[in-house]
Amino acid sequence: MVDVGAKPATPRRAVAGGRITMSQQALAAIRSGNAPKGDVLSTARIAGIMAAKRTADLIPLCHPLALTKVGVEFSWEDNGISVTSVVQTTGPTGVEMEALTAASVALLTLYDMAKALDRAMILGDIRLIEKSGGRSGDWRAE
Repeated sequence: MVDVGAKPATPRRAVAGGRITMSQQALAAIRSGNAPKGDVLSTARIAGIMAAKRTADLIPLCHPLALTKVGVEFSWEDNGISVTSVVQTTGPTGVEMEALTAASVALLTLYDMAKALDRAMILGDIRLIEKSGGRSGDWRAE
């Protein structure tokens, strides 16, 4: 692991996102709360939050961090659902990996919860949207 021991603890924040496309049938079932496995969005939100907290267990050489905030939100699209995760901490290293992990696992959970309705769903566009804090300062995707 990279030694971050001498770096000052500063506020860090990262926002990541992605999307899943699916059939209108699957989308309607999720929206109405009639998916076979239950409340899809609530389950995916909890999965994303849990994943952010366990990122160091999943990504080799990633520092374990004491996160101060993890949020996972969803937006309806014409042919799918987009996810946005926000992760914050005060520490010597950033939370980009935690935000990306939260978004990815939330999307994977959406797939798992709706696969009985549509096995052709497509996960994609997983990306860092913005980050702030640390030596490299603020960054935002164009």
